[in-house]
Amino acid sequence: MTHRILVLGAGYAGAVATGTLARRLRPDDTEITLVNAVPDFVERVRMHELAVGRILRHRPLARMFDRTPVRVVIDRVTGIDVTAKQVALAGGELLSYEELVLALGSGPAPPAAEITGDTVRSVGNRDEALRLRSDLAALPPGRRVSVVGAGLTGLEAVTEIAESRPDLALSLHAGGRIGTGLSSRGRRHLHGVVGRLGIEVREGERIEGVDGESVRTADGAGHAADLVVWTGGFVPSPLVAASGIETHAEGRALVDRSLRSRSHPEVLAVGDAAWARGPGGAPLRMSCASGIPMGWQAAETLVAELHGRSAPTVPIGYVTQCLSLGRRDGVIQPVHPDDTARRVALTGRTAAFTKERVCRGAAWSAGHPTLGLPLPARAVAGRAG
Repeated sequence: MTHRILVLGAGYAGAVATGTLARRLRPDDTEITLVNAVPDFVERVRMHELAVGRILRHRPLARMFDRTPVRVVIDRVTGIDVTAKQVALAGGELLSYEELVLALGSGPAPPAAEITGDTVRSVGNRDEALRLRSDLAALPPGRRVSVVGAGLTGLEAVTEIAESRPDLALSLHAGGRIGTGLSSRGRRHLHGVVGRLGIEVREGERIEGVDGESVRTADGAGHAADLVVWTGGFVPSPLVAASGIETHAEGRALVDRSLRSRSHPEVLAVGDAAWARGPGGAPLRMSCASGIPMGWQAAETLVAELHGRSAPTVPIGYVTQCLSLGRRDGVIQPVHPDDTARRVALTGRTAAFTKERVCRGAAWSAGHPTLGLPLPARAVAGRAG
């Protein structure tokens, strides 16, 4: 009897999980189906680059899995019934499974502000990044662009825009201090780059409103803005919580060390869809650095148990945070396994080159999913994405 495994989502975690399963399981014993809403693998860690006009490599899923027994279905998931073990697709198809891997990822968190007009954009997914690219290209010199949010995504977006469009007036609005997760050396370098690029930094500001001409802070002050890029973090796919499995308050599936759902063991969750504890008990953050080893771990869990063995578990920790500051600068911040900064930091062009190599390595792992992952127990940490 064929064992049906269904993987939902082909981001970093889903692609790696699917490829590992295809390599490790016999096609006459298992049927592997991968569902994704779009036909290509998307390097979400490069959306800020796409937004300023860079052309990214085309990675069709059909080509990635063309020499495997994996069935690739391009459609949007509309519902998950964990009682009937079925998944509904927008095209009307119902897919049944014995084992389900949730790799539905996340999307940009909606702005936590009153929005009027149509000037708010994001770099949280490909469609939004392309929309922002069109809007940036249409802005004449001298116009003002405000980036709201100073996490790694916001920092990468504002420096990328400033470098590619030095004729625009850029401001960065941060709820706290910028670079709080970096070492003192990393923070100093960050401040130097932001100053060199002419970005106005407004720390300790919470944006409560956006209209077609300005952003408004909590104290009622207004700042002119022709275009606003909102980088307020990410939220998991709402389909995870709607499925009925046990989730954390933020909507990510609660899983054990083998990445099985605590409430429905036939369901595994990986990447941004999963709430899994890392070193020190803190949840693994949303990032390809977490997603790639989680995809591998979930696949190895299924392989071991289908072969009658106990599932191996490998601790997932972090080594670095990688921050690009335009195409020619950056910060590589070594971290402890719990993601807290070490005292040293690599900066400048060498850091930019290293960040590029990390991104290429992550894309290679996802884009060549059946060649195997020589993963250590710790993952190289990248930005959330």
